[in-house]
Amino acid sequence: MKMGVKEMLEEARAAITEVEPAEAIALSADPDWLVVDIRDVRERQREGFIPGAFHCPRGMVEFWIDPESPYFKKEFGQGRKLLFHCALDWRSALTVHLLQRMGVEDVAHIKGGFKAWKEAGGAVATDPPR
Repeated sequence: MKMGVKEMLEEARAAITEVEPAEAIALSADPDWLVVDIRDVRERQREGFIPGAFHCPRGMVEFWIDPESPYFKKEFGQGRKLLFHCALDWRSALTVHLLQRMGVEDVAHIKGGFKAWKEAGGAVATDPPR
């Protein structure tokens, strides 16, 4: 193996912006920012989610953010700064690094992920039971 996850994360963290959870809580109320949750739908159902966060499963990020893609989502075309998160921050760090390589500007992630968000007192919403 030429590069493992540990090395990929080190490379990503050296190149991206990591936002502390307390700052992320403040940014989530700023209309210039869009919080993007890349966790699996089952994680959101089990753990809850940041109120107002846009859900974009990790496997679709590149397709939903590229305006040339047939899967492009309008939420990514509104000129807002993007703040990604996952459960702990590994997936979001790699995602932000990839998006920067794609040329996406004004993109960051929540250091420590959703777990750190909750520990910092961030609001958590849940969907009503089915």
